[in-house]
Amino acid sequence: MPGQTVFIIAGEASGDLHASLLARKLLTLDPGLTLKGMGGDNMRRAGVDVQVDASELAVVGLFEVLANYRTIKGVLENLKQTITDTPPDLLILVDYQEFNQRLAAYAKSIGVKVLFYIGPQVWAWRPSRVYKMGKIVDQMAVIFPFEVELYKDANVPVEFTGHPLVEEVIADKSPAQARELLELEDTTTIGLFPGSRKGEIKRVLPIQLATAKKLLNENPDLQFVLPLAESLDEEVLDPFIDEIVSLRISVINGKYYDVMQSCDAIVTASGTATLEIALMGIPMAIVYKISWLSYFILKFMVSIDRIGLVNIVAEKFVVREFLQGAARPKKISEEILHILSDKNYNDTMRQELSLIRDKLGDSSGTTHIARLAYDMINKQSANERK
Repeated sequence: MPGQTVFIIAGEASGDLHASLLARKLLTLDPGLTLKGMGGDNMRRAGVDVQVDASELAVVGLFEVLANYRTIKGVLENLKQTITDTPPDLLILVDYQEFNQRLAAYAKSIGVKVLFYIGPQVWAWRPSRVYKMGKIVDQMAVIFPFEVELYKDANVPVEFTGHPLVEEVIADKSPAQARELLELEDTTTIGLFPGSRKGEIKRVLPIQLATAKKLLNENPDLQFVLPLAESLDEEVLDPFIDEIVSLRISVINGKYYDVMQSCDAIVTASGTATLEIALMGIPMAIVYKISWLSYFILKFMVSIDRIGLVNIVAEKFVVREFLQGAARPKKISEEILHILSDKNYNDTMRQELSLIRDKLGDSSGTTHIARLAYDMINKQSANERK
């Protein structure tokens, strides 16, 4: 049917990427679809009419969110009004949990069909949210296989579509090839991946820079690369520019996976990046820090002892995590030097990382979620699809 409209809402860099791949697949299934929504440059390039730029909404931590509450609430209210005035045939919400759950609840209340892609981490904290999701969505699409039973037990319609990163992250270059492409020296390279949010840059990057300084003291021949997320402007690095220059850190815009492949080891913020790095098979250490008040509250709510997605998927500590007060540059630099100098340790970590891909499904995840969305638009049931 011509003239059908889909709204896609993503709130941060990883969601923008996943949503863009979904959008491309949807337009392949039906070039006549109109796609609108909230997101970033990836979604724009995929053919989505991005009516709200999500870059200003990418904040992390309870109190960081509160500090931006007025902006976030204003965007939410505008989107509510938009779907009231021009109801889409389907609303697809990609991750960005608290915001998208509020929009889902409103959309459901006015009769708009809701597909929630990448559900809340109910297995990590506040498991009762699974029942809430059943009230505000028509369909859940989850990206970890162990999530399915949680939703089924709560009678929430759910499908495991596979993790989109399995098809997005493909190692196609050697470190030497990636360095040549990026015009880097062909020498031992350490990646500093501070995250895709301004708050992460503010809290994580200083720790990474101090770590780089200690590493250089131990090995002056090391070089460092820092990829800048597409969701961020270069100005976010202005407070750190003197250190970046003095440590000879190459800041690279775009070519994110090439930057990754140029590295012998990576110091990364927690988040989707840990899975991407794992799928590339590159040894890493995870560093994370939020406000102390946010951390104090969250530690009583979280029910697992790991925060790195790579460790959660592996169901054990494959890579070390340095969190909050334990995120000390001396300890982090020692871990990176251990990775670089101990071949057995390095090989064992790489072997454990190689097992992650098999746990995340096959390489048809985006096709699966696009077909699920397309069939919801056309009111076709999962049984009919089979």
